[in-house]
Amino acid sequence: MEKVKCLIIGSGPAGYTAAIYASRAGLKPVLYTGLEQGGQLMQTTEVENYPGYPKGIMGPEMMEDFRKQAERMGTDIRYAIITKVTPGNPYHIVETEDGHQLEAATVLICTGAKAKWLGLPSEQRLNGYGVSACAVCDGFFYKGMDVAIVGAGDTACEEALYLAKLCSHVTMLVRSDKMRASKVMQERVLTAPNITVMWNSETDDILGEKGVEAIRVKNRVSGELTEVPVKGFFVAIGHQPSSELFKGFIDMDETGYILTKPGTSMTNVPGIFAAGDVQDKNYRQAVTSAGSGCMAALDAERYITHHNL
Repeated sequence: MEKVKCLIIGSGPAGYTAAIYASRAGLKPVLYTGLEQGGQLMQTTEVENYPGYPKGIMGPEMMEDFRKQAERMGTDIRYAIITKVTPGNPYHIVETEDGHQLEAATVLICTGAKAKWLGLPSEQRLNGYGVSACAVCDGFFYKGMDVAIVGAGDTACEEALYLAKLCSHVTMLVRSDKMRASKVMQERVLTAPNITVMWNSETDDILGEKGVEAIRVKNRVSGELTEVPVKGFFVAIGHQPSSELFKGFIDMDETGYILTKPGTSMTNVPGIFAAGDVQDKNYRQAVTSAGSGCMAALDAERYITHHNL
């Protein structure tokens, strides 16, 4: 059976950054990209908030830079899917989709999270062309414009308030006659002068050919359809961490985010670490994912040295 010191699962900013640091530490990391190579940034158009790219860069291009750097440092990048992880002491057994097995002294979980979408064909067609699941990432592109956001929780309220600082007007769609958000967040939204909340409303369609031009909103009580002209449409109905593979032996919160010991990337299982959006429900930025990938690699290096693996 193949034996490795450091096995990384996932190929987003966290995974590739962990690979760079682990390679430089002489751990000879093996990285499995998974099905979505490059993570969520592969669905992103222009990235302007990552340091080192003064003119901005396309998401897929940036992830290609990450990959090339990890590879140049010596990372063994494998384009396959991990289907099973069995924790052990001191080695963990990892199995791929084709039945190949490895013994890993450390496993770095960098599998990310997926934004929840409404399921509209137009939503996917215009994703990156006016449709976004991250106001902090993309709100700047709609400065001075009218936008809409769908959601009713604290995250949706936070993103609506963030957009309100940049955009002329924000229309917030809430499916019922009340929000799930905390009282203080609701009050901030309801008292914001340039936010309009449409209650009992759902998105019927997103209109536009090459970019978002308007949304068609359906009132869930009356059935009435209304067109609202907007240039940006933000979906804030939550994220789903890609942690299913680790359920049953890795501690998680009620929504599936992996729990790590404060200030570290350590999970409840010795030798298994987590980084990026799979354990971060608050920030979900490329730069914070990269930072936590660095932490995971350093934690793994110290673990291997301490246990003489």
